[in-house]
Amino acid sequence: MKKSIVPVVFLGYFGLIAAVLLFMGFYWQAKYSPPEQPIKFPHYIHAGKLGLDCKFCHQYVDKSIHATVPAMQICMNCHQTAAHDRPEVQKLLKYWENKEPIPWVKVHDVPDYVYFSHKRHIKAGIDCANCHGDMKVVRQVRQTRTLRMGFCVSCHRLKGAPTDCWTCHK
Repeated sequence: MKKSIVPVVFLGYFGLIAAVLLFMGFYWQAKYSPPEQPIKFPHYIHAGKLGLDCKFCHQYVDKSIHATVPAMQICMNCHQTAAHDRPEVQKLLKYWENKEPIPWVKVHDVPDYVYFSHKRHIKAGIDCANCHGDMKVVRQVRQTRTLRMGFCVSCHRLKGAPTDCWTCHK
C-alpha cells in the first residue's frame, strides 16, 4: 500500500510546483507584455540604424521629472518628406492631418507615491538603457525592469546615490 502512495505524492508535489510556475508565467506575461500601440514606433531604426540620441525626441528628459512623449512636430520634421510609403508613417500622417494627438499607451510607470525625476538621473549620467532597455535593438517597447523599490535601491547603492526614504517618497 505504501509503495503505491509514493508515486501519487511525488506526482502531486511536482504537479503543484508545475502549476504554480505555469500560473506565474501567465501572470508575468499578462503584466509585462507590451501594450498594443496606435503606431508601431521602430526605436531600433531611430535609435539604432539612424543613431538618434534619446534626447533628440524626448527633448525634456534632462529638464523635467518626466521624459515626455515627443511632440508630433518632432516626427514631422523628418516625416513630412521621409518614408511616406510605410504604413506606420501613413498612420502618423493621418493623426497629423486630423490634428489629433496620438493616443500612446504608457509602458513604464511607477506608483503615484514614488517621486522619480528623469532630469536628476540624466544629469547624474545614468544611461536610459539601465531602466528602459537598449532601444537600439527594441522592436516593441516593453517594460524590461521591474521598476520596483528593490531594483531602484540596488542601483542607488551601486552608484553611491542616496537611499533614505525621502529621496523617492515625497
